[in-house]
Amino acid sequence: METQKIVFEKSDWVPNNQTIPVIVYRSIFICDDGCEEFARLFTSHGWEGIWRDGVFDYQHYHAGAHEVLGVGKGTGKLLIGGPTGKVFELHPGDCLVLPAGTGHQNLEASSDFQVVGAYPPGQHADIQTSAPTAELLRTIADVALPETDPVQGASGLLFEAWHLGDN
Repeated sequence: METQKIVFEKSDWVPNNQTIPVIVYRSIFICDDGCEEFARLFTSHGWEGIWRDGVFDYQHYHAGAHEVLGVGKGTGKLLIGGPTGKVFELHPGDCLVLPAGTGHQNLEASSDFQVVGAYPPGQHADIQTSAPTAELLRTIADVALPETDPVQGASGLLFEAWHLGDN
């Protein structure tokens, strides 16, 4: 499994999260349809609100929640980090963990593209499509860090990169 961490600066109207990196996990599962596997994995590490769908084709972010996106099937190109962010080509078994405030948008996807998403306990997606107010920026900064990595539990890159042991 390959991993990567990237901090995105503010991008046009999208605030991103300039203190917590996006985590990219590549090839967690090697299969054509990993939706059930991602749902079980995220649930086993305490992440909630499991859903299966695509990703919106417009730029948006969540002010009140961190989000994990596991590609269960199909392929897609997601723009992460706002209008001037980075394009990620995603395949089944790939996974992104987006800290609150991180912009994301589906640019292109196969007809069978499906992701499995989830959130840390007590957090829920609030879809934001405009520049944040001062209050929303405070909300992003105050979103509680999760107690576990949705992929590796109490260890792994997210645990280290987000300083989860410092809670």
